[in-house]
Amino acid sequence: MKAVVVTEFGKPEVLKYVDVEIPKYNGNQVLIKVEKASVNFADIKSRYGKKGKGQFPFIPGLDAAGVIVAVGSNIEQFKVGQRVVAFPTGGSYAEYIVANENLTFQLPDSVGFDVAAACPTVSFLAYKLLADLAKIEKGETVLIHSAAGGVGTTAIQIAKILGAGKIIGTVGNEKKASFARKAGADHVICYENENFAEIVNELTDGKGANIILDSIAGKVSEQSLDCLALYGRLIHFGNSSGEVGNFKTNQLHSSCRSILGFSLGTTRKERPDLLRETAEKVFKLIDDGDLEMKIGHHFQLEDAVEAHSLIENRQSTGKIILNIN
Repeated sequence: MKAVVVTEFGKPEVLKYVDVEIPKYNGNQVLIKVEKASVNFADIKSRYGKKGKGQFPFIPGLDAAGVIVAVGSNIEQFKVGQRVVAFPTGGSYAEYIVANENLTFQLPDSVGFDVAAACPTVSFLAYKLLADLAKIEKGETVLIHSAAGGVGTTAIQIAKILGAGKIIGTVGNEKKASFARKAGADHVICYENENFAEIVNELTDGKGANIILDSIAGKVSEQSLDCLALYGRLIHFGNSSGEVGNFKTNQLHSSCRSILGFSLGTTRKERPDLLRETAEKVFKLIDDGDLEMKIGHHFQLEDAVEAHSLIENRQSTGKIILNIN
């Protein structure tokens, strides 16, 4: 089969389009013929060696959508021919993948493969952050950093579905602002040109945001405390800046504010059972037409280098999809 592999750490050019063996599956796994896969920022980190141990060669990619072509002897939940999305055991930039049963999810008939591939990482993550960690309440103000990206545009929509009163997004450059607005953000701030904390406080009459979703880290995380409301929740779920943010204990206890951390990768590894209910709720939102996956770019599998360059240079908007078959 064809696949994209990483043979050494480095820039996008280290991605190679090659022939590899179709992966083997055990009794608790399914073999899936991939139709579409998505590109996530975590793929960039793994290519540079910032995630994982780097046992070369390896196939990057977190999620994919396709059709089951074989099932393990212990599988009861799935059968050959079913359309699914999955988090594979060995990367998704390939014509075939293997996934554990508990990380495979059946697709509603109405959900196409493009939408399905764009869905798992960003929508499961956004829903968990807002519904389960932040425990969003009706009417609350939500601040979403990197609002034009895949997670950002999805989180904007889910926040609105779950009853947010006001949604504020931040972006790295003005060109991305319109994409966040189209997703439903009430206000969009360019954090490279403006003091987002001051503007958030102005927009909330000095109260600040009740919930802040932060995947940037560093100074952005630190400045977020300047506009986090009493009893507010700052959810930290990534560090795309590569910087470390520092907080002081006196910023929390008297204000009754919380800083919470979440990793979808850790959850897939340690508590995959938590994602089954999330998947059902997300698929229903998509099936009912309430949640629209914002897809910004399509590439063929052999053009993964270009896809990585786009997201790494922060020129992407929405999800990036790889067409496999």
